[in-house]
Amino acid sequence: MKKASLWTLLLLFFIACTPTEQASDQPTAMDDIAERYVKLMLEIGQYDSDFVDAYYGPEEWKPEAKKDTFPSGDFIERANSLISQIQSVEGDKDRKFMLVKQLIAARTKVETINGKVYPFDEEAKLLYDAEAPSYPESYFDSLVLDLENALPGEGNLTDRYNEFVNQFIIPKEKIDTVFQTAIAEARKRTMTRYDLPENENFVLEYVTNKSWSGYNYYQGNSQSLIQINTDLPIKISRAIDLACHEGYPGHHVFNALLEQNLVNNKGWIEYSVYPLFSPQSLIAEGSANYGIDVAFPGDERIRYEKEVLFPLAGLDPSQADKYYEVQALIGKLSYAGNEAARMYLNGEISREEAAEWMVKYQLNEYERALQRTRFFDQYRSYVINYNLGKDLVADYVESQGGTTDQPEKRWEVFRELLSNPNTASTIQ
Repeated sequence: MKKASLWTLLLLFFIACTPTEQASDQPTAMDDIAERYVKLMLEIGQYDSDFVDAYYGPEEWKPEAKKDTFPSGDFIERANSLISQIQSVEGDKDRKFMLVKQLIAARTKVETINGKVYPFDEEAKLLYDAEAPSYPESYFDSLVLDLENALPGEGNLTDRYNEFVNQFIIPKEKIDTVFQTAIAEARKRTMTRYDLPENENFVLEYVTNKSWSGYNYYQGNSQSLIQINTDLPIKISRAIDLACHEGYPGHHVFNALLEQNLVNNKGWIEYSVYPLFSPQSLIAEGSANYGIDVAFPGDERIRYEKEVLFPLAGLDPSQADKYYEVQALIGKLSYAGNEAARMYLNGEISREEAAEWMVKYQLNEYERALQRTRFFDQYRSYVINYNLGKDLVADYVESQGGTTDQPEKRWEVFRELLSNPNTASTIQ
């Protein structure tokens, strides 16, 4: 009796399990929705060259030709239909929540392509699921006063600041050596913590006439094209910044982990397309900026730069500590850039006034400030993703135990954040 009961139970267990195992290989309602979402994103991208930042899904899903007129109504109707369907089907709640947020952003972008203009904060909320804080001018005045004290001397503060930091410009003939070295170090530090695909790699290019300083074009299959803009002089601090932000553990690693975990392992095909104007970007940009501190915590960055990068660039390392003291104060003024974008895009100030604001409150040289207004024109409220994104990511990682004195835990929490669907409202 005991043997017969045991075999009966085993047989029943096998029969019960078999359908579930077979069903796991079949497309689900969410997979069908995900496919239609990807195709919708690709179609929208035909009408805005910045919209699709990366795509590495099936080649046959790409649309053949765009229509003569922008079919905004059709796109909005399809987005709304997908949102309704997502809310009515079963599936992973995090997957569903993120996909709805992405579709709300896509619908909003379609409206703006079609000519609708949202106020800065409303646009940011719809596109990135977040709203940047606003500060009075007196807040920035107090921070500028800190810089006045850090840079004693005569004359205009902006001029004194730029005279000081221009000592740290990388000579053009040494830019590639410095950047390649910085990326190699950032990669080494990341690879000791993360098990990335063996074939992961990137190509580095130098470009001009861009509104940004660096860009990562993810190619799929753990490959990236990283471009560095050389329009304006590049200071030594940008080497580690861009190495980490665009590469390791920033955009390159973020995209590789999403591809590995969500597309390859879970079959969530919606992550094979990356619509730039979406909540995914706040996590992408915020984690890329926070990743600098993860890879080079505390004094490690200054020590590495003094020992390695400064000599490679032919710069005097004796001023490095002072340079980074000043840069830390400048970092606190990052939200002044958001205020400039908010006022400019809301039509409250002109382009020249926005540039002057950044000269005063970010101590930019006027030419660099004007270049930044080009970024506002092209990417609008996207600017909040860099500073607010970093702050939200930092708060989340530290709230999960990834504090400065727990580097192993910080790398662990950071990886979990990069590998899973997240938006601003899920990490706050």
